[in-house]
Amino acid sequence: MAKIHDTIDARLERFLLDQPVFFVGTAPRSDDGHVNVSPKGMGGTFAVLSEHRVAYLDYTGSGAETIAHLRENGRIVLMFCAFEGPPSIVRLHGHGRVVLPADGEFDELRSHFPKERVLGQRSIIVVDVARISDSCGFSVPLMELRGDRDLLDRHHERRDPEYFTDYLRRRNATSVDGLPAVPAPDEG
Repeated sequence: MAKIHDTIDARLERFLLDQPVFFVGTAPRSDDGHVNVSPKGMGGTFAVLSEHRVAYLDYTGSGAETIAHLRENGRIVLMFCAFEGPPSIVRLHGHGRVVLPADGEFDELRSHFPKERVLGQRSIIVVDVARISDSCGFSVPLMELRGDRDLLDRHHERRDPEYFTDYLRRRNATSVDGLPAVPAPDEG
């Protein structure tokens, strides 16, 4: 049975920051729309901003479902699993929003993350957390972390700025369900 927490306290914050991967779930309003679950990782790309607010760096990728769903309805859940140590699963349910590099608050939010990994950053996803729960995680496997993959970093390092603008326009403008997702940087 899940335990509900009033806030992200120091113990929960440490647990969240220690996990090398977390999962993001969103869905459109439409009954026939596609539910999306995305794994997120890379050290330093998740931050606890307050007892009820978290954020993560979002990078240019093959889809933009999370952004489209947040723009449409804001519903989001983040799930963190312990793959080593005591078993635990923590879920953060809330309302998310997309902060683009051109938005006024982007630079302040970006200061909560390490300075590296700037290439390819698409947005910062901010979540106002309404429900914090944990559960046993007894069936989550034990796994050893060998390290972050550097493939995304290397892929982005080979690209010029125009590549990202073009990619956002061609591949991230809409979701698989045709919802508006990422505006190209020159479109706001």
